[in-house]
Amino acid sequence: MTTTETTTGTETTTGAKTTTTTRTTPSREIRLAARPVGEPAPHHFDLVATEVPEPAEGQILVRNTWMSVDPYMRGRMDDAPSYIPPFALGTALEGSAIGEVVASRSAAVPVGATVSHFLGWREYAVLDAAAATVVDPAVASQSAYLGPLGTTGLTAYAALTRTAPVKEGDVVFVSAAAGAVGSVAGQLARRLGASRVIGSAGGPLKTKKLLDRFGYDAAVDYRQGDLAGQLAEAAPEGIDVYLDAVGGDHLRAAIGAMRQGGRIAMVGAISGYNATAPAVGPDNLFQAAAREVTLRGMLVSSHFDLFPEWIGRAAGWLADGSLRTEETVVEGIEHAPEAFLGMMRGANTGKMLVRLSPETPAVTAPTTTAPTTTAPTDAR
Repeated sequence: MTTTETTTGTETTTGAKTTTTTRTTPSREIRLAARPVGEPAPHHFDLVATEVPEPAEGQILVRNTWMSVDPYMRGRMDDAPSYIPPFALGTALEGSAIGEVVASRSAAVPVGATVSHFLGWREYAVLDAAAATVVDPAVASQSAYLGPLGTTGLTAYAALTRTAPVKEGDVVFVSAAAGAVGSVAGQLARRLGASRVIGSAGGPLKTKKLLDRFGYDAAVDYRQGDLAGQLAEAAPEGIDVYLDAVGGDHLRAAIGAMRQGGRIAMVGAISGYNATAPAVGPDNLFQAAAREVTLRGMLVSSHFDLFPEWIGRAAGWLADGSLRTEETVVEGIEHAPEAFLGMMRGANTGKMLVRLSPETPAVTAPTTTAPTTTAPTDAR
């Protein structure tokens, strides 16, 4: 870690001179340069060199090693009311990150600890120690705490155990099934007793991955059209549970396939995140009423109480290899906007991550290189 020292002098009323030395750490961060209308582009982001101050009492200085890019961040780029405040123009973006503590003024979080926190999109972060969670890199790789052991894994767990609980023998449908949440959800549904698990993804490579690696019994390729017809073929007797991360045509098809008393967990609607006008809702909602289907929205932050339970189960599955995950890794803070844009277009399989700096070697998930310049048109 490189530090910069700045010394300033002042003279008291008695003529005595005092000096103050301030130490800062050079860093780089990504700021929101302009609010996108429709699909974001590189010019909406700025890479800025900055100086990070020493931690104050009760704070820590973290060298970020990994950061996450996630669909919900698109909503924060709009200046519109939501469940979380919008990003401010000209300031660093925020998001989940993992890093190593390089300076501490908190007895609770010592130098050398590995922590997760929400000040990503920058190489170094100063934050209150109370806002960081110490994680154990001996249990799983650092990056796993942003994926299966992070909020994406917890989203799948909360959705399928609490919001739309899977029962023994259920038929389960998952959209965006090759993504960070969906790749975990398919395997989890099977563990929870589902008799058949169907996933939706875009293109033959991803649909094959669903079947060969992520435990799905059938795959729907939304690019082939007739989503409702494909789903009916994959689940001729209907579905009981749907994990919805897409909205739009996927939600409509799922409602049409629902059995009596079905459950839908609505965790996102990525198909409409770049829309410039309000999306039209499904035109078959009466079918949900007639079949007494429960449609329930979900914010993962409302289910953080499940984190210990989830990590206690998932860490063991990761260790024995029975929970299969993948990461798509982009290198360097300067390429973080590319990673975000690629994730929104579906360039990732599994979790999209940005590696910011080296870490102590640990067990890692398979990785692929993000084709951010030739990505498909959405993230499903």
